[in-house]
Amino acid sequence: MADTLKEILLDSSRRPAVVSDFEGLVDAEVSDKGGVSGAVVKTGFAAVKKIKPGIIPSAVDALLDDFTGALEPFYGDYKAKGGNDFGAYLVGRGDEAADALLSVTDARADKSSRDSIKKVYGKLRPNGKKNVEEALPRLGQLIDKHAASV
Repeated sequence: MADTLKEILLDSSRRPAVVSDFEGLVDAEVSDKGGVSGAVVKTGFAAVKKIKPGIIPSAVDALLDDFTGALEPFYGDYKAKGGNDFGAYLVGRGDEAADALLSVTDARADKSSRDSIKKVYGKLRPNGKKNVEEALPRLGQLIDKHAASV
């Protein structure tokens, strides 16, 4: 079994499957949203996909290295503690893990030259931490899945 997320997620032979699985995670998380805030997320997500079809897998691929770097300290600690469920571990450190992941997307949004992307991200960002925290169990399970195949 690999010791680092870089070995698990960024290997060129596995990267396409990782990107595809992460795209599925994003789709599932958006689909599961309910209520008024869920409608906002779904509307924003649909708008982004309409602006540029294929943007989700492209964005996942572009952000994967930075997300991996942001999660690497968490994964190292998880491995050092002999964990067997990275999703549960991430939930236990949800505040920190969400902040680490959002620091990546915040930096990318700030650098974007597309006003439409900035506008949609700005509308989604206030609930971003809650949404990321809700996705942590699936994220951890997905990483566990890929770690098991290394």
